[in-house]
Amino acid sequence: MLLAALALILGLVLLVYSADRFITGAAVSAHYLGVSSMVIGLIIIGFGTSAPEMVVSAVASWQGNSELALGNAVGSNITNTSLVLGIGILITPLLVRSETIRRELPLLIVVTFLVLLLMLDGEQSRLDGVVLLVCMLLVTLWLGWLGTRQRDEPDALREHVRQELAVDMSKPAALGWLAFGIVMLPLASHFMVYGATEIAHALGVSDVVIGLTIVALGTSLPELAATIASAIKKEHDLLLGNIVGSNLFNLLGVLGISATINPYRLPPGFLEHDYLFMTTLTIAFAAISWWYVRQQKVLSRPIGLLLVLCYGGYMTWLATR
Repeated sequence: MLLAALALILGLVLLVYSADRFITGAAVSAHYLGVSSMVIGLIIIGFGTSAPEMVVSAVASWQGNSELALGNAVGSNITNTSLVLGIGILITPLLVRSETIRRELPLLIVVTFLVLLLMLDGEQSRLDGVVLLVCMLLVTLWLGWLGTRQRDEPDALREHVRQELAVDMSKPAALGWLAFGIVMLPLASHFMVYGATEIAHALGVSDVVIGLTIVALGTSLPELAATIASAIKKEHDLLLGNIVGSNLFNLLGVLGISATINPYRLPPGFLEHDYLFMTTLTIAFAAISWWYVRQQKVLSRPIGLLLVLCYGGYMTWLATR
């Protein structure tokens, strides 16, 4: 038990650090190679913060712990939409743009129900995984295309990327950190999956519960860090974009990768309890955002407190079920 706990902590620390170094190395390397700011921004903001979830789920599925991967994906979305977003709103009231209501949030709801549709047969097949990965590719291309058509967002994104790349890093150093991340991400994930699995077995709880709690919170730390930084700078679009983008990648990429590597059956009650809670949170936040946009108001701190309390209530329920 002690060895498993140490492996989990070591894996978590290495995972967060190596993910940060991997994304910084990739972004700076792309900058030196002349890649556009928009593409670098998509790497940093979109794919980057979901890299831990993807690698952990891939390693878990490869080792036959598909329930851990499943819990990680859905638990990360619950953590993002309640705890992470709630903390962001507590730091600064959130201004939701009308474009987000018309585009990104409805897309997230559509993807949420698409995944639900694929899960109704009680399993995630390899074909389901391929469908989700193809959808992830299409969504990424679509968002990139939208970004090239809107002149105001690339300027803001370019400034954000400029700040992200304001580091004294040479091209060899960037390539070195990129290689470091490629090697360390799977290794850190291996430690984390081993520790989480052993703890789950020692405590007599299922892998999916460990994935919904400890692993989901650990892999959501990059999203939390990005959200806090965006909230302090009052960058409302980046704050919400980080959450919505990460949730999209979790549903399409994380679940897609895990099912493609190792198809699995859903644990009993997962759809009726955990997935339903995630879906309810997503729809409720979209509805509240729509109402506040209609009223031309910002999401106030009581909303943030309510989201954090929802996370606490869900964790309490998981601990007692």
